Parts: sequence; C-alpha cells; structure tokens
Amino acid sequence: MERARVNGVELAYELRGAGAPLVMIHGAQGDQTTFTALATAFAANFQVLTFDQRGSGLSEKPDVPYSIAMIADDTAALMDRVGFSAAHVLGVSMGGTIAQELALRHPHKVRSLVLGCTMPGGPKSIRAARNALSAYSTNSMSAEERGTALAEAAFTKGYIERHPEIITAMIEARRERPIDSTAFGHRMKAIAGHDAYDRLPQISCPTLVITGKDDALIPWENSRIIAERIPGAKLVVLEPAGHSFWVEQDKQSVEAIARFLSSQSG
Repeated sequence: MERARVNGVELAYELRGAGAPLVMIHGAQGDQTTFTALATAFAANFQVLTFDQRGSGLSEKPDVPYSIAMIADDTAALMDRVGFSAAHVLGVSMGGTIAQELALRHPHKVRSLVLGCTMPGGPKSIRAARNALSAYSTNSMSAEERGTALAEAAFTKGYIERHPEIITAMIEARRERPIDSTAFGHRMKAIAGHDAYDRLPQISCPTLVITGKDDALIPWENSRIIAERIPGAKLVVLEPAGHSFWVEQDKQSVEAIARFLSSQSG
C-alpha cells in the first residue's frame, strides 16, 4: 500500500498490473478492497489504480465539508501523482457520481467511462426504498449491525441464501476498517448535493453504464436515465443482480467491461 498527499489530504492507494491506465473509484462506505477481485481480473491488461477516498478506509478523514467535485479533484490529483495523464475510469455507486464529475471537470483525463450502479443526482434520480437505506445511517453502528444491513441491501436474497458467508465477510470488513461516523456523514452530504443530470450531455468520452436489475439501493432506472443523457452511451443491465452486481454476476461483469474497454484500445 502506498500513500500520497494531494489537495491537503493523505490518500492510501495501490497500483497493480501493466498496460493502459485504469482507475477504479469505490462507493460511499466502501474502500479500495471493494475492487480486490475486479482489479486482479484487469491487472493482466491494465495498470490499475485503486485508492481509499478522503474519509474512507486507510486514508485521512478530515472533519470538513466534502463534495463530489472535491473528491473528483482528489482523484485527478492522485492520477497526476502516479503518472496517469489520462485513464479509463470505472466508478461504482458513489464512485460513479465521482467519475461523472471527473469526466465533466477534467475531461482530458478520462479516456473512457464505466458507470456502475450509480445515479445522476438531483430531483430526476429514482430514489431507493427507505428500508434499503438503513445500512447508510450516519449514526454509530456496531460492525455486526452495519455489515449485516449492508449485505442485505447490496445483494439479492437469492445470492445471500446461496452465499451466507457474504454477511460474515462484510461484518469482518467493518471490524477491520470501521466506518468513521463523522467522515461518513460528510460523504453522505456530498452525495446528497450531487446533481449532474443537466450536465451529463457534456460528457463526450465513450461510456458504458452497467447495473443490476434488482438493485435496492440505487434502482436500475437511474442507469437508464444516465445512458439516455450521455451521447452514445451503452447500457448493460445484469440479472439477477443487486447493487454489488460485479460480485453477484462476476463473469458477466468482467466480460461486459472488458469488451467495452477493448473497443476503446485504439
């Protein structure tokens, strides 16, 4: 694990593989371990950058207001630090909103865009059912409470029934890397302030929008809206799959993303 100070905050990051640069941006209460399997799958053909955003994982957690634009600027600065003048960019959930802002604020740095299980923000977004959001409470929660709630929100019931160990794994993840309630509150406010709907047509790079049909946290219709707003964007909806589509439908996800990225290799 490497560390770099950018925009006044120290970020933990990792580089792996070789080839064209590929940046992976995690979600609200995730960290770069979100992409352990996905980054490994792409490291054979890409140099993959994963990192813990401000307020997450092993990175610093300053007690100041955050915004999606701020974290997009952090991402651009970290790319500069590791020598990525431009890269393919993949963002999931909150990471997808950051990826949108990165493409809008730093278009020269984004060769292509993969937006997973994310939303355009603002009043045009399709909201989750209230019961699905309990895992995103900014109140203090035990590792067992938060890990269980997140697993039940992020995966379909069928997947959990076939893989009950996923709940144990998510509880252990919260024990190893606890959520900082203050920083998480800043992150949730940043998401609430995100609204790229009117600006999405300004994104000019090739874009793949991908999601799970059964996503309870960010309904799949948000991906349809994004794909309709970004010129030439492709939409892939996987089923059955919940919010963590790249885990539930791992082979299909890798194939769809790899096919898209290979079409941009020129």
